[in-house]
Amino acid sequence: MMRFWKKRLQTGILTENPELDRELATIRAEIKNHVHQKFAGSLAIRMVDSGSCNACEAECNALLNPYYDLERLGIYFVASPRHADVMLLSGVVTLNMAPHVIDAYQQMADPKWVIAIGDCPLGDAVFEKTFAIKGAKGIEIPISHHIPGCPPDPKTLMQGLLAFLQKL
Repeated sequence: MMRFWKKRLQTGILTENPELDRELATIRAEIKNHVHQKFAGSLAIRMVDSGSCNACEAECNALLNPYYDLERLGIYFVASPRHADVMLLSGVVTLNMAPHVIDAYQQMADPKWVIAIGDCPLGDAVFEKTFAIKGAKGIEIPISHHIPGCPPDPKTLMQGLLAFLQKL
């Protein structure tokens, strides 16, 4: 038991990262400010998986946990594209999912934006070009912003959302 406590005291707390916390605090403040100014305090996002491995979705789910907590900043994930301002598109856009992505995009009210997350939607993924993959360019919906990574971590996603909001 004494070995455990000795090692514990020598190692310290590894789960806290003050530098990351400071960076995230700055990003949070800027996001909240932009959402308040440009979307009257509430930005609705519809996540569309168009044939991904679900890694990007897992990272987006982490954005809703108490550590990142996007809802506190006024950003909400919604179930219907009719309620969404922005579509987050992940995955390679398979042949079977292409009509559903187009349908979801058409159901969104104007003005509408599409943010591609990860490397898959733009064809930079590890998947080869096959008959089963159309890609975002193959369905011809305008991609407003791209957040690179495979998958992008929550901090990168927040920075990407901030960059998108700054572009508007």
